[in-house]
Amino acid sequence: MGEWLFNLPVPWMAVVVFAATYLFATGIYWGVTSLAVNDRARAFKAVSPGMLSPLGILFALLVGFIAVEVWGNFDKAKVAVTTEASALRALVLLAGTLPDEQRTRIYALINRHIEKAVNEEWPAMAQQRASLSTLPTALIEELHDMLALKPADDRQRAAQPEMIKALHTALDARRQRIVISQAAIGAVKWAGILLQGFCTLVAIAMVHSDNRLACGITLTLFATGIALSVLLIAAYSRPFTSERSVGPELLQQVVPSEVTVGRSR
Repeated sequence: MGEWLFNLPVPWMAVVVFAATYLFATGIYWGVTSLAVNDRARAFKAVSPGMLSPLGILFALLVGFIAVEVWGNFDKAKVAVTTEASALRALVLLAGTLPDEQRTRIYALINRHIEKAVNEEWPAMAQQRASLSTLPTALIEELHDMLALKPADDRQRAAQPEMIKALHTALDARRQRIVISQAAIGAVKWAGILLQGFCTLVAIAMVHSDNRLACGITLTLFATGIALSVLLIAAYSRPFTSERSVGPELLQQVVPSEVTVGRSR
């Protein structure tokens, strides 16, 4: 499917998908009913109505398998962003045990990481251009600082391993969201859904070829199911694209207040 479709708002995406599906079903209707004359009409009527059930079941299974993958990726994307935000928030809280200079540096690094994620990584993930080759320099600097830290008291000794653990969690969550942003429904899967839908529509038209009204009604009903299935899969197949995307709002809520206040002044 074209990239432009995935970037459409849901209402416009629905218009495109439903219009294309109904147009496709109309073409099948006119094609089959026009051919249903003489010997071809008898051949079409010889097609067993019992075929419709297995064809419909096969279509439902294809949609179900792909939908599980799509919504699984969407849920994983939300979990990755939530985990990253939680880990960064833990860093902010644990930084309170450090001296002012080190705490301020940690806040600044966290703020820099979030700004880069919002302004650079999210647009890149939306276009599936984000790559693990781009390193999160702010978090890496912070990790090096934590490893080099010489705790001055028991509070700092207790906080240091927790901060290192939180940094590793944030780094891993970032990797997860970038990997998930590259997930997409392959052309073969889309072709499988559409081809199975096409075969089912043709079979429906053949079985009802002697009754144009029943044929039109049945085709419309099944075409609606196809369009709705395609719409749901297309709408959620890109976790970081368009209005349905997983946004960076949770990360933005983590920005340390001291840094924010300092900037507002």
